[in-house]
Amino acid sequence: MALGGFLPPPRYRVGLLGGSFNPAHGGHRFVSLQARRRLALDEVWWLVSPQNPLKPTRGMATLADRLASAREVISGHPGLRATTVEAALGTRYTADTLHALRFRFAKVRFVWLMGADNLWQIDHWDRWTEIFHTVPVAVFDRPSYSLSVTVSKAAQRFRRARVPERGAPELAELTAPAWTFVHQPHDPRSATAIRATQGKDVRTR
Repeated sequence: MALGGFLPPPRYRVGLLGGSFNPAHGGHRFVSLQARRRLALDEVWWLVSPQNPLKPTRGMATLADRLASAREVISGHPGLRATTVEAALGTRYTADTLHALRFRFAKVRFVWLMGADNLWQIDHWDRWTEIFHTVPVAVFDRPSYSLSVTVSKAAQRFRRARVPERGAPELAELTAPAWTFVHQPHDPRSATAIRATQGKDVRTR
């Protein structure tokens, strides 16, 4: 299952950070380490997507190259694991991936991790409400999005399921739907900017 033979023990707490990682960078690592600490997680798994349905294929590095960049970025950081589980599962959409992971690792406590920018537009994702009904969700502050996050369609739809930030350490133990907003220092790094400095087409974001 692209986990190197690792079998999580019961009640293991795992944060799931999905994305293209085109390329992976320190911003991904930063939010992952924040998640481990603030949510009391055992590990954070990076789900390196074969191809994000909302992003064009132009300018997208190969899955092998993106996985390699992810492993390089997390090298030396225990508790962070780069995976290609979506390719192994044959899933394309996050809702399907979460259902498959819950089936295969029924005793693991999963939390979906995302930035506030993704919460703002998650209603464009396939069966996005299923995501909130499948696993708890932790939303991390991003520059320019912190003030608008509460008026997003998703936040309004699941406003009664919001958990105060002080309850973040126990989010993994809650029954979905349950989500929280986590304030953190802003990290401006992005794959888009990195590709731009490498002379690649910034329109591939």
